[in-house]
This record gives sequence, C-alpha cells and structure tokens, in this order.
Amino acid sequence: MTVRGRLQVGLAALATALALVLTGCAGGTTRALPSASAASPSSVAAAPSASLLPGCSDGNGTRVASYRPDGPLPSPQRLPPTSTMADIKHRGRLIVGVSADNLLFGFRDPITGTLEGFDIDMVDQVAKAIFGTTSDRVEYRVVTSAQRIPALASGQVDLVADIMTINCSRWTQIAFSAEYFHAGQQILVRKDSAAAGIADLDGKKVCSSTGSTGSENLKKYPEVVPVLVKAISDCMVLFQQGSVAGIISDNTVVAGFEAQDPYAKVVGPQITDEPYGLAIPKQNRDFVKFVNALLAQLRADGTWKQIYSRWITGPVPNPPTPVYGR
Repeated sequence: MTVRGRLQVGLAALATALALVLTGCAGGTTRALPSASAASPSSVAAAPSASLLPGCSDGNGTRVASYRPDGPLPSPQRLPPTSTMADIKHRGRLIVGVSADNLLFGFRDPITGTLEGFDIDMVDQVAKAIFGTTSDRVEYRVVTSAQRIPALASGQVDLVADIMTINCSRWTQIAFSAEYFHAGQQILVRKDSAAAGIADLDGKKVCSSTGSTGSENLKKYPEVVPVLVKAISDCMVLFQQGSVAGIISDNTVVAGFEAQDPYAKVVGPQITDEPYGLAIPKQNRDFVKFVNALLAQLRADGTWKQIYSRWITGPVPNPPTPVYGR
C-alpha cells in the first residue's frame, strides 16, 4: 500500500493544525528561527565532500551511506565525557529544528497545542537516549525547508527532524543518520484536473518550497512555471486560492493535503525516491554514530514499528535497512 493510502487518520481535526503552525507551546519549548537565516542549499557555500567513498550518487545506495555506530547504544549515564552528546546533556536540552505544518510527521495538535508526529517521536527517542527522559529536555525551533541547512551549519540546532531527504549535495554541507523513513514525490492537483502527472502541467504554475527537493525537481520540467514559497503549507494556501495548478512535494506531504481538501487529489506515479535522514552538523560525527546506534536499537526492539503504526494506518513495513560506509 502507498504512503498516500496509509495517511488516513483523524484528518478533520489534524487539518486545523496547519493554521496554528507558529502559535502556542509544544512539548518542550518552541520558537521559530528568524527569516533572515533562510537560504537554499544551493546558496550555501559547499564544504568538501563528507563521503569517504569513491563518489556519491543520488542514483544508487551511496547517498544513504552513513557512519557505522561505534558499538551498542550507551546508556545516558555512560555517554563519552568529551562527546557531542555529553555537551548536550550538560547544557540540559536538545535543540532541534522541526516542521509544524507537515501533517502526521511534524504538526501542532489543535487541541493540546503540542508538536506531534512521526518526526517528533524520533526526536523524543534521541532525547531519551541522552537524558533518560524526554520531559522538558527538547527545545523545538520551527524551521522552513530553506532554513534547515543554515541552522545546522551555524550551530543553531543540534539536529533537524523534518522529513529531510538524504542526497549528495546536502552531504557536502551537513551529515545524515542512516535512513529512517522512505518516501517519494508526487503531484497534487484539483479533483477536476485532467493532469495525470507533472508532465501534463506544462505552462501552468506548480508550487514547492524553497530549499526542498521539490524545488530542485521542478528544474527538471522547464515547461512548468515554478512558484517557490518559504513553507510548503503556503503552497496549499495558493492552491486553494486557485493561484497555482499543482503542488510538488513528498507523498507524505501531499497525501496530507489531499486528505484535508475534498477538492484535491494526488496523481501520477512516484517520480522520485526520498530517503529521510535525521540531519546533524557535519563536524559532529560522533553524534551521527550515536543516533545510528539508537536507530539500530529502535529497529531491533520494535519501537520503530510502534511509531510507524501510531501515525500511519495500514500494514507496517520493515524499517529501512541501514547502509554504512562513510
């Protein structure tokens, strides 16, 4: 079953959360990064490649290769004393960049005001691994797609958990954990549209967010008129106003939009593979290895499947197999 077919839970209430993306408090504390820090990945100066492999290709498994854990996950009481994790523990909080408008992955519950979703649960697991608890140990910073890499590169956040696709360009600027979720991009159009995919939208406006893989994929279709916005939820506003004919984004995103708008539909085959990784500043390789050890534990003890089934209905797949080699 596709991701689109599985994203069907509590949608009437959850859709309201999109209007509340920057208000209220979440579990932990929440604040938005200033817009001035926004920049697309292509505008950030590229650092030397982080890959220790002969090359990195988005067309094969090399892009999802991460750093092999040094061993089993250490307990919060046995963190290496000079490690990034020990520094975070000493500070007393884990600072994480997240989305607040990605339905079921990172969104604000309209009733409680807390941030919830698959990505938020992954953050909770990281916090628990460092502190032994998640209560008041996470400071959430709401970021747009374009702000994610600058926030990591500048040290404003320790981690980004925001349906972020692992690719070779991003590896030159930041580091990724092993893949923790696999998605793909599709197109959202109006229900009465005859379009069967993005190739049928030549000459029409298609929206995506700056700094996202969707904005990069739009470049592959020069006859489509690109419309780029800061946040993908802004695309939905333009779509409902009739200002754009379609939205390109991960199926985890457009399926949520389809569910909240009875006049919208997702069309066409999955046009890309989007492996998600937890993003970490590239100099903090020890933290990447720590997170990979945590992911290995979550896969082995069934926690990953529990998180999946909490947010996505339908058959629960096996978690993505980790690839190491950097």
